[in-house]
Amino acid sequence: MDIKLEKKKGWRAIFQKKNLPYAAVVVLIGFIGWLILRDNSSTLRVDAGLVNIATVEQGEFNDYVRLTGSVQPMTTVQLSPLESGVVERIVAEEGTQVKRGDVILEMSNNSLSMQILQSEADLAEKQNILRNTLISMEQNRLNLRQEQMQLDMEVERKRRAFTNNDVLYKKELLARETWLQSKEDYEYSVKRRSLIMERQKQDSLYRTNQVKQMESDLQSMARNMQLIRQRVDNLLVKAPIDGEVGALDVVLGRNVGSGSSIGQINDMSAFKVATLIDEHYIDRIVVGLPATIERQERKYDMVIRKVYPEVSGGQFRADFTFAGDIPENIRIGQTYHINLQLGEASEAVIIPRGAFYQTTGGSWIYVVDPSGEKAYRRDIRIGRQNPQHYEVLEGLEPGEKVITSAYENFGSHDVLILKR
Repeated sequence: MDIKLEKKKGWRAIFQKKNLPYAAVVVLIGFIGWLILRDNSSTLRVDAGLVNIATVEQGEFNDYVRLTGSVQPMTTVQLSPLESGVVERIVAEEGTQVKRGDVILEMSNNSLSMQILQSEADLAEKQNILRNTLISMEQNRLNLRQEQMQLDMEVERKRRAFTNNDVLYKKELLARETWLQSKEDYEYSVKRRSLIMERQKQDSLYRTNQVKQMESDLQSMARNMQLIRQRVDNLLVKAPIDGEVGALDVVLGRNVGSGSSIGQINDMSAFKVATLIDEHYIDRIVVGLPATIERQERKYDMVIRKVYPEVSGGQFRADFTFAGDIPENIRIGQTYHINLQLGEASEAVIIPRGAFYQTTGGSWIYVVDPSGEKAYRRDIRIGRQNPQHYEVLEGLEPGEKVITSAYENFGSHDVLILKR
């Protein structure tokens, strides 16, 4: 019997063992083509009613920035007690106008009070000792004068006796032994007087030096007591300048340490407005730039007085001062809104400010297509900013529409499908 063999056709033929290499090549080519031709952009469906869409415009860009600042005194002097003590009385409350030297606080210090009492007692004792010493020295001086008179009289008697005996001895009317005795008595009395006078001189010098030392000690003790009294005076905290008491942080009965900050005196003759400015403007903010504020339907001119070099939290500090009149009833801590002019107005491509900037930093934005059904991510370059607009340097044309609201819910999607 003849057996007929049928050829396998279709896909079964392709996947025969001998045809598998060809099939693998075909599948690989197809996959590569799919990778090349597929749409790589990721999409996200969003509610069109929840996003803000704005039109790119060609218009005037006013180059200024609006800042918020706080009024501060131009000069502030800290209040710090020179001595530690317990607050007994608050003489001037916060907000009180004071003159230099006016008492702000009264404090007490028991230790200083005891030191004064002890110093006064020591000084009185030393003064009594000095007084008694001076009296003793005067009495001794009188005694010495009396002793000196007696010595002089004794020497004179011995001299006369020797002189008489010498005359008699030369006439051979007196024995030699008697003559020698009178001579020796006279010479002894002279030497004795000299020694006693030398002793008196040394004793006088000693007592004089003793008195000088005691007087020096008394002066030191008096100076020390004066210093202690000054320390007691320092328990009265006084205003260092004319001004207004501010930020007073004390309560009755509290022990305040020397050198601690307990408040300040604000000089009310001149004011500044302290502001924080976004670091985006750091290269454009310089001392002398003009600015204005509006207060009670009137404009006041200001100027940048100082720009601080430190940047913290994406902001830096700057101080403004008034270039002319100062608003009436100005108060420390008031909030002022400042318009700082950075340059002249000019024509530019502009878009409204929006929360998108917080996510993109102005490097890209979603552009809505003409159908209004999709928005595509596009790279752009932002230039200057003011409170209403961003200046667009690259990436957008007037008439295009962009999404300016927040992007934090959009992730990294390239295309947004706007649901109506």
